[in-house]
Amino acid sequence: MSDDTPTPDQAPGAPHPRETAQLFGQSAAEEAFLGAYTSDRLHHGWLLTGPQGVGKATLAWRIARFLLATPPADEGGLFGAPPPPTLLEIDPEHPVSHRILAGAEPGLAAITRSLNDQGRLRAEIVVDDIRKLGRFFGLSSADGGRRVVIVDSADEMNVSAANALLKMLEEPPARTTLLLISHQPSRLLPTIRSRCRTLRLSPLSATDMQAALAQAGTELPANPDHLAALASGSVGAALRLINLGGLELYAELIGILGTLPRLDRQRALRLAESAAQRGAAEKFELLLTLIDVALARLARTGATGQPPAPEAAPGEAQTLSRLASDPQRGRKWAEVAATITARARHGQAVNLDPAALVLDTVFKMQETASWGT
Repeated sequence: MSDDTPTPDQAPGAPHPRETAQLFGQSAAEEAFLGAYTSDRLHHGWLLTGPQGVGKATLAWRIARFLLATPPADEGGLFGAPPPPTLLEIDPEHPVSHRILAGAEPGLAAITRSLNDQGRLRAEIVVDDIRKLGRFFGLSSADGGRRVVIVDSADEMNVSAANALLKMLEEPPARTTLLLISHQPSRLLPTIRSRCRTLRLSPLSATDMQAALAQAGTELPANPDHLAALASGSVGAALRLINLGGLELYAELIGILGTLPRLDRQRALRLAESAAQRGAAEKFELLLTLIDVALARLARTGATGQPPAPEAAPGEAQTLSRLASDPQRGRKWAEVAATITARARHGQAVNLDPAALVLDTVFKMQETASWGT
């Protein structure tokens, strides 16, 4: 991969988690880990879970930096044991911080999807990626110091890799902490989950989201409430929306919904053609995600009697209220959401023309909007 290509454990448009100075909105998870550390109940395996893009990888790298830079209490030296740490924060000028930034910390191993023999990124973490840890443990055992392993993400391990990691969790090397990042813990082997202590991270508040985006050097949109509504507390999702024009895309989708049940066909055609442009694969994938979001918000409006707040696009509340004016219509939108999602994903799997797939989806939404009229 070229130097400017994000690695598998890095959100596009964001700094790598090892370079992220601060973690916002996850003080409960940090305090839980620190409490285990200071009470001498440090588990050898930790499962960091929660929605994608809320800071799990950043927390893992913070924990790794903390463990490798903090001497155990029984190594206090001439002046006795230092007071128990109250923060995971490590001085950026600390030698461990410098070595981690340079990718040269001997006590740390990071496992992600690797390149195959053709130089392409694999779709999963394979057993050879996990087996490399055997050499890491052998080389780093001589100094007797701590060792930390980060697996990002553990969901991407194939069966052989998962079984190899399970053996390490069953018989962990001395003074080793394994940090497993998981967006979908249900995909992991139950035996892996049972051998780890879980730290669950929560979606960020609008304030924490803005702080995290500012740290990433990202300019906030004109209406940050729209971004907060669509990103659902995920910095990773927010960056994707900003970088791919997702706010404008969703606003156009809501505009088209606003013409239903009559449907502005020219507008729908333009939306479909934009998804079919050369090099627009990421934008097409985002559009399908935004359609899922719009359908979910329609179903919620019908079920609760009021549109979700805040709005995610100009005029959204009025459009949702009109199209999902009662619980029956809300149920209808919920039913069609499952159908549309299945049809869209099947169309992707068989390489259906993106423009045709988008139009098919819009026509299905028009049919639903006409129901009962």
